Amino acid sequence: MKYGPAVRRRKLGSELRALRVQAGLTSGEAARLVGWHQSKVSRIETGRSGVKPSDVLLLLDAFDTQDPQLRELVVALAGAEDAGGHHWWHAYRGLLPPSYRDFISLESQACQIRTLETSVVPGLLQTPEYARAVTRSVLDGMSERHIEALVEVRLARQSVLQADPPLQLSVVLDEAVLRRDVGGPGVRQRQLAHLAEAAEMPHVRIQVLPFSAGGHIGLTGPFVVFSFPNTTDLDVVVLDHLTSSLYLERKEDLKAYTDAFDALALHALSPEKSLEFIAQLTGWTRTPTPRRAPVTREEAP
Repeated sequence: MKYGPAVRRRKLGSELRALRVQAGLTSGEAARLVGWHQSKVSRIETGRSGVKPSDVLLLLDAFDTQDPQLRELVVALAGAEDAGGHHWWHAYRGLLPPSYRDFISLESQACQIRTLETSVVPGLLQTPEYARAVTRSVLDGMSERHIEALVEVRLARQSVLQADPPLQLSVVLDEAVLRRDVGGPGVRQRQLAHLAEAAEMPHVRIQVLPFSAGGHIGLTGPFVVFSFPNTTDLDVVVLDHLTSSLYLERKEDLKAYTDAFDALALHALSPEKSLEFIAQLTGWTRTPTPRRAPVTREEAP
């Protein structure tokens, strides 16, 4: 499998951390053996920092890792990271903060995304005018040129839904998302119609959490769970804040948020009822389309 930059760094860090633990070393002890500060080892192991193949070899020697195939695998991961592939979002490097670039990288490599949204429509399902209105509201004072560039990025991200095989997207939307008047009545109506169309796609599952559901675990805020093909040890939860994003990777955190999403999906309207709910808000007449079983990236040839 070819990993994207953020996923590759985390995979490499996970492998190095496992080898260090196997060698019976703390991160501080490993750092002293190679002449580094402990924080550098920690950044590498958590995937927050890239690492050169030559530095990986220093760590492998410190861990007394002798298996030639294992050494080749780990160094290859570092070599791919060091080479750094050029992806479409690199053209916007000067505009996008590192956390957003990492988010896009994760999104481009994931096979499944589960997300709770309580304020706005997820970026993967936004219309251009809705995306423009959201961006203008959140980044008040930014030039129109920068706003348009950010809208381009948001729309380019949506290509994962047309990939072969496509990303499996499951969304729970609080009713407030559907009723919030972002960009004016016309923009809102067209966005709702777009949601209804997207919900007909076999790999997109949209559920509405109505106000009548009362209090629920999602009141703590929105979140995104990324899952990757052929492995679960790289799954990650992302929580967005005003100035940064928090990435959670501990097994207990992943389980907590996965369980939370499952609980929210149970309390939410079914996909069919949700589509009817959205249709009622738009005045759109729905012609039912049978939902086919989705094809996952793991199952694709």
